[in-house]
This record gives sequence, C-alpha cells and structure tokens, in this order.
Amino acid sequence: MTARVALADVEVGTELPAQVFHVDRAGLVRYAGASGDFNVIHWNERLATSVGLPNVIAHGMLTMALAGRTVTDWVGDPGAVVEFGTKFTRPVVVPDDADGATVEVTGKVAAINDDGTVRVSLSVVCDGVTVLGNPRAVVRLA
Repeated sequence: MTARVALADVEVGTELPAQVFHVDRAGLVRYAGASGDFNVIHWNERLATSVGLPNVIAHGMLTMALAGRTVTDWVGDPGAVVEFGTKFTRPVVVPDDADGATVEVTGKVAAINDDGTVRVSLSVVCDGVTVLGNPRAVVRLA
C-alpha cells in the first residue's frame, strides 16, 4: 500500500495520478463471478445487440470501481473514502478482440472542507467519451 496523502500536501487543483484500465471480455466474466451479476448484456453479444446495445457492455459498477480505485490508490487507504458517487451516463462497450476497451480516469481536488476532508472530482472516459457523470469522492486525509 502506498503512503497516505496528508492534508497539508494538497490544495484545490492538486491532480491525482491518471490511471488507464484495460477492460476485456475475460475481465467481465471474472467480475460477473465476483459480483454475482451474470446479466447477459455483459457477456452475450447477440442478446446485447438485440436489446439495442452496440455490443457487450461492462458492468456499471465495474466502471465505478475503476474510478474508486484511482482515488484509493492516490490516498493510500481505502478506509479513508467517506463518500463516493456518480451517475451512469454511457456504457463502456467491450468488443470481442485483443484490445477490449480502455477506460481512462483522471481526478483533482475540487474542495478542501472545514472538517479535514477533501472533495475529489473525477473524469472517466472511454474512447474519448465520458462514461460516468459527476463522479466524486470525499476523502479524509492524514
């Protein structure tokens, strides 16, 4: 685990290290097993397209978890996350090829609160398109 980020070391505008995540069909199967979400839109292209999706899509909670991981990797302590939320705005489409999909997560400190927490605003993008709306976390720093 990385060292905890200290409140004294951040200011509004401090950027979190950007992260890039590779999402492929095998990863979707592993996530389905771990989460218990075996909805066919996450693994069966024929059924996903029959309901109007462009292809198989990643689980929304997996996409949210990638954003959360960016925050916890930065702060160094998953227990420091006080609040985390987002809106699901676009799916992460995962083609059945060697490349899969690439999800890019960036973030920055948006506010330092009076109680010693900081609000982090995130950006989550796949193929140049924002896939999570207003992802944000409140974190208690050391």
